[in-house]
Amino acid sequence: MSQKIKKIINKKNVSKIVSLTAYSKNIAKILDKYCDIILVGDSMANVLYGQENTHKISLTTIINHTISVKKGIKKSLLVVDMPKGTYSSKNKARKNARLVMRLTKCDAIKIESNKKNYKIIKDLTKNKIPVMGHIGYTPQFNKKFSVQGDTEKKSKKLLEEALLIEKAGAFSIVLECLTANTSKLITSNLKIPTIGIGSSSNCDGQILVTDDMLGLSGFYPKFVKKYTFLNRIIEKAVKKYTKEVKKMSFPSKKNFLNGTRAK
Repeated sequence: MSQKIKKIINKKNVSKIVSLTAYSKNIAKILDKYCDIILVGDSMANVLYGQENTHKISLTTIINHTISVKKGIKKSLLVVDMPKGTYSSKNKARKNARLVMRLTKCDAIKIESNKKNYKIIKDLTKNKIPVMGHIGYTPQFNKKFSVQGDTEKKSKKLLEEALLIEKAGAFSIVLECLTANTSKLITSNLKIPTIGIGSSSNCDGQILVTDDMLGLSGFYPKFVKKYTFLNRIIEKAVKKYTKEVKKMSFPSKKNFLNGTRAK
């Protein structure tokens, strides 16, 4: 187990874990100053590529974005989402996870639970591939969005699922769209850290899609807090640029290249 992963585990019951998504070097460089974990999420399917869901993003696409993100990271733990269909068997999961780890130099991979793939997680961790689990609303396997763990029976089932993932060797687990009580139940019964998204403050840490919290994606469910409206800031800059180009005030003489100096 790497020192980075040990550091994340040791934060449980000590300090909250800060996590966000990144798909490029420039964003990762900013996040790295503040985040404990940076996730290259398959959410890029929706956010960057305008796809209806996360089901069709390819492993090659994930790898290429992770290579870019890695260049902006110095301290954060870099975790990569394994796309749907890339870990449907032990051999397939091991082969693809090794490829991701080798090409991107990431620290860990994340796979979503389908309530049956515990043996796959165990096989990966036995082969020294660090795994972050993911339960609750799992976009790769759930067709319709819904709050998870809203009855006592469902809550207990989710706890059982989380414990099996922990037993399989995962070093942390994402809890997505769980009720506050269920999040508290799971977090208090697990030795590994829980990272919440839409699952209250009862988790050991939090994660959001960066484009959502910056007000850029257009997707703003109740659990997302918009910390700024980046879309408005970008539009204002583009509007000003457009105006200056049409009025011929840009480029001005100070933007001209003279002689051999281009900077």
